[in-house]
Amino acid sequence: MSIAQRMQELGFELPAVVPPVASYVPAVSSGRLVFTSGQLPMVDGAMPRTGKVGAEVSADEATADARQCILNALAAIDAEIGSLDRITRIVKVVGFVASAEGFHGQPGVINGASNLLGEIFGDAGKHARSAVGVAELPLGAPVEVEVIAEFA
Repeated sequence: MSIAQRMQELGFELPAVVPPVASYVPAVSSGRLVFTSGQLPMVDGAMPRTGKVGAEVSADEATADARQCILNALAAIDAEIGSLDRITRIVKVVGFVASAEGFHGQPGVINGASNLLGEIFGDAGKHARSAVGVAELPLGAPVEVEVIAEFA
């Protein structure tokens, strides 16, 4: 089964690549690795919600945003390497969570990203990861995610 078929089976569609909001490209490859820039949870060119997790944004909403970040990252990877079927392993995920004071649930929020990669890629979706709480993210995003993947 292709990755596109697997995503469709799970009820997900690969979105269009989100255009950069500054001076960078969505993804670059070097050797057998592809690195995404930080992906925000943009949907159709707009941020579905803004604010800090634990204040204006619930942990559940942020977890859904982390999943959207992964879909946007996969779109950037697909555009860079030509097909998600070329991915042999997700190597690392770095997740940033705009956190209200006292919010300590960053790992749970970024599980939204990690779990989706596992659902899509199976064992090849298992990866190293960081989940970091930050004061602010671009455009007021509650979550930002970067991905490093290996491809053939």
